[in-house]
Amino acid sequence: MLEILTIAIFLWLLVKAVGLAFKLTWGVAKIVACILMVVALPALVLCLLFASTVALLAPIALIAVSAIILKACL
Repeated sequence: MLEILTIAIFLWLLVKAVGLAFKLTWGVAKIVACILMVVALPALVLCLLFASTVALLAPIALIAVSAIILKACL
């Protein structure tokens, strides 16, 4: 009986640990997406002011990636 109780407790802890890992992963993804957005928006403005359209691809790609990450997190 004690063995069944111990197994049940370990399974419950495993489920809680997996849930915490998913929450942590989504939180980290949101932080990375926000950092990408903070870096990409000024780069986009600078490229609009001083560069040609080819140089616009990098900031637009960064904004798109961060938007995709944020949309996946919500």
